[in-house]
Amino acid sequence: MKRITTFMFLMAMVAIGAQAQLLYKISGNGLTAPSYIIGTYHVAPVSFVDSISGIRQVLADVEQVYGELDMTDLLSGDNMQKMQAAMMLPEGTTLTSLLSENETSRLNARLREVMGVDMTNPMVAQQLNQLSPMTLSTQLSLLNFMKKTPGFDPTNLFDSYFQKVATEQGKGVGGLESLEFQIKMLYQGKSLERQKELLMCQVDNWDFMEQMTDNVIKAFFNQDLNAIKEAMDMKMDSSCDSTPEEEAQLIDDRNANWLQQMPAIMQAKPTLFAVGAGHLPGDKGVLHLLKTAGYSVEGVK
Repeated sequence: MKRITTFMFLMAMVAIGAQAQLLYKISGNGLTAPSYIIGTYHVAPVSFVDSISGIRQVLADVEQVYGELDMTDLLSGDNMQKMQAAMMLPEGTTLTSLLSENETSRLNARLREVMGVDMTNPMVAQQLNQLSPMTLSTQLSLLNFMKKTPGFDPTNLFDSYFQKVATEQGKGVGGLESLEFQIKMLYQGKSLERQKELLMCQVDNWDFMEQMTDNVIKAFFNQDLNAIKEAMDMKMDSSCDSTPEEEAQLIDDRNANWLQQMPAIMQAKPTLFAVGAGHLPGDKGVLHLLKTAGYSVEGVK
């Protein structure tokens, strides 16, 4: 019995070790040169690049970089305006008109904790009252992260680094999704009532949300994809949890859509795909889908 237990433990450690990295090589299935995929995290600093074994050589070897979105497209004036417009509530609607008096009071208490001010301040109310609940929820998470992370520079992040390097090297840059798709997914994919519910879930379950985020961050910096998935799968067993449809919209359906595009992209040029690390693990994750499609996928050492 002890021998069986020891064997199972060793096999578990092998499985964890196999996923304990973020950069993978994609080869075979007719590719004349390998491509690569790296898992990113939107608040990780650029300095973390130096912790990724082999990434400098990969950037030198590939001929183009693809992200979830082409960042140069996002930063164009017209598209920035589209994104900003999508983050706002419809004209004539305000955040406080969506919330009850009690909900507004609870939100203000959380704002004071994170920002030091709340919407009883007219200047703060003017800025926040026009934001959609989904936008404010995202801003709260980012502000809290910045508060806990001195020196955090939101203009110099791991997410966009790879496209920046490719552009500097005169290589191609592309996106697996359009800005219009991301706007619909991030800001228009849920009703205002559901957005409000999720905002208040964040406000009222702050410790749980922080624990989940802390677990994701720790797992990412440990380059542990299994732990990232475990953290993302944490549940409260309430309506605050994402529905299966919401999870599919955010992760699984997008993974499947990317796999429809990636073969032609890789056939055209050796490519580095830089996408959120949460998209890589699991039975419906990109790594498994690539293997199912006939590619060899192995960690870069």
